[in-house]
Amino acid sequence: MSSTLITKYKAMMDTSCPHSYYPRPQFKRDSFFCLNGEWDFYLAAEGKEEVKTKILVPFCPESELSGLGISIEGYTECAYERSFTLPEGFANDRVILHFGAVDQICRVYIGGNKIGEHEGGYLPFSFDITEHIGDGEVSLRVEFLDTLDVKYPYGKQTKKRGGMWYTPVSGIWQTVWLESLPKNPVERLRIEPLSDGVKIKVYGGECEKKILLQSGEIYEFCGDEVVIKPENPKLWTPESPYLYNFTLTSGEDKIESYFAIRVVDIQKVDGVSRICLNGKPYVFNGLLDQGYFPDGLFLPATVDGYIDDIRSMKSLGFNMLRKHIKVEPMIFYYLCDREGMAVFQDMVNNGKYSFIVDTALPTIGLQKLSDTNRHKNPESRAIFESTMYGITDLLYNTPSVVYYTIFNEGWGQFCADEMYEKLTAKDSTRVIDATSGWFRRSKSDVDSRHIYFKPLVVKDRDDRPLVISEFGGYSYRPEGHLYGEGNYGYKDFKSIEEFRDALVGLYKNQVLPLAVSGASAFVYTQVSDVEDETNGLLSYDREVLKIKPEQIKPLMDEISGY
Repeated sequence: MSSTLITKYKAMMDTSCPHSYYPRPQFKRDSFFCLNGEWDFYLAAEGKEEVKTKILVPFCPESELSGLGISIEGYTECAYERSFTLPEGFANDRVILHFGAVDQICRVYIGGNKIGEHEGGYLPFSFDITEHIGDGEVSLRVEFLDTLDVKYPYGKQTKKRGGMWYTPVSGIWQTVWLESLPKNPVERLRIEPLSDGVKIKVYGGECEKKILLQSGEIYEFCGDEVVIKPENPKLWTPESPYLYNFTLTSGEDKIESYFAIRVVDIQKVDGVSRICLNGKPYVFNGLLDQGYFPDGLFLPATVDGYIDDIRSMKSLGFNMLRKHIKVEPMIFYYLCDREGMAVFQDMVNNGKYSFIVDTALPTIGLQKLSDTNRHKNPESRAIFESTMYGITDLLYNTPSVVYYTIFNEGWGQFCADEMYEKLTAKDSTRVIDATSGWFRRSKSDVDSRHIYFKPLVVKDRDDRPLVISEFGGYSYRPEGHLYGEGNYGYKDFKSIEEFRDALVGLYKNQVLPLAVSGASAFVYTQVSDVEDETNGLLSYDREVLKIKPEQIKPLMDEISGY
């Protein structure tokens, strides 16, 4: 048994420039210069041995794929450096430097001049570097600090991993890249779903604009909004994930994008409140997806890691993933759009976690707690709220994202009713789960429950759609595919046959009756094992699928049919 597992994707990885695909599939320009690859890496602190080495970006230093696999704890000076020369003819009126994500605090320098800074860890940011580059070689330095300060979002990261808490991720962990823009570029798009089309709002650009659909339909307009209603519209569902590709032209700027036609709302059907997709009740039957890989941590070695996770779960009959307190690179969401996998997206928790208050007492039934005076630090609250808005801005156009969770099991929870109102005002096109699991307040679109260690029975259902937002967690440990000595799950099975029989029995005897009674969604824990947590349907290295499609997919199809 090893603390290091290597996935098959490592052998497929382009080590000269990993993850070199265009990082914004829904806002794509021809201009793209990827800075992933080998960088110089530096760590220093008083009383600690200095580190000067190489690192493979965009993998974090804690990961094996970075070439390091080391902890940065205790280091107060942490930096990346590299030089580059722009391709001939690349620079237009403006040159923008983009970072997919850097955790937690970073400062960026070009040629020794500070060009900007950023705090957070899960969202993209960029700087206009036009005035800082010349015709020759450009030197880039990124200084960062990550102490796992809990005022910032941190998800499942912890300094001492174990159980349901995992290895931390520091510094650069998504693509670093450059693009060149014309003088008056389009800044962003907002694609609002309609029942038979979309309304697209264009920010920036020239007044005269043209949208050309792949089908050949042309929409010319002056201003910033246009409504597109294709003839015989094809609706997006997980079973038929139709995407409309289009090109937007605005002056010298040209952007490739796509949209889907789908509407999510809540309706009463036969006296039961249900989540509906395109006007019809829909059972979202899915899994918790934490997005960890043993060799890359927050990233797979190649995009095939995402593709295989999605397709493996679809082969079993699942139609939804709950992206658990982590924000993925945009390529993941594009793949869910393309492959037909609905996404329930969590916000990323900050604030201190209490095992007694947030987990132990609620698990035994003490699930009522006022949150007005919890996590009162105003700076921490402001950071959470700002990050929440950033996530919704980032994912607004993504059709597969149909549902948001604000707080999970009380982690960092404060003023949930107020946060629900704010998020609903920001995005009214999706279902909002204010408190997943427990500590329910007055306002939420759904009745969201976590049920472990006991049967899936809900006796006190209210008038909102019922969502079993976590359950299961059955553990089977496949020898040769384990990350560590620890074992964390909610029910252990020694043989794969026992595991499969129990899983099928759980869905047949407990999930199916709830679906028949009108429950709207189910989230099984989980897609894959993660470090010591061995309750995935896939082993952590993605080599073992613990149940075969023919053993469970017919039952899943029956559940989804309600």
